[in-house]
Amino acid sequence: MTGTTYGYVRVSTHDQNEARQVAAMQEFGVEERNIMIEKLSGKDFNRPGYQQLVRGLRPEDVLVLKSIDRLGRDYAEILEQWEFITKKRKAAIVVLDMPLLDTRQGRDLTGTLIADIVLQILSYVAQTERENIRRRQAEGIAAAKVRGVRFGPKRMELPDGFEDMAALWREGAVSSRDAAKELGISYQTFLRRAKEPRAIT
Repeated sequence: MTGTTYGYVRVSTHDQNEARQVAAMQEFGVEERNIMIEKLSGKDFNRPGYQQLVRGLRPEDVLVLKSIDRLGRDYAEILEQWEFITKKRKAAIVVLDMPLLDTRQGRDLTGTLIADIVLQILSYVAQTERENIRRRQAEGIAAAKVRGVRFGPKRMELPDGFEDMAALWREGAVSSRDAAKELGISYQTFLRRAKEPRAIT
């Protein structure tokens, strides 16, 4: 009995395009209905599509990946998942960008050793790259803060007369809803900003 060939495609965000990976899968011969596309980070394996795909793998099935970092970016977890798929599920894995990582063929001891070494190196590189990205992001944010850049949602500029209206509201001379209507802002915005210490006169 011949197994089924599946493709797993992952991009980190909804803005990224998965077309290149999908095209590579189809060129390899994976049927479109057997390609699982997921738009989630590779920081861990808590991905519904991936979990569903792996749970359904049977002996002689083949799982195709464009590159090892599409599987994940955590060194230890990549190795753990690789062993689970190939040893527990007894399915094969093919990494298109690295021909040495192809478990479909029976390998001698030397071939298996080389594949294991390559897998460990690529898994290490995948995690290192993720850590470098996080480090660069943290450094960029720190540098921006030094320059006075403020992060978080931009605060709405208050309309003219806000402080006077807020003072009237605190004195009980006007209701919060009437004050908000008069200023042309939402009731919730008026209350939130009027209660801030900076609004106290």
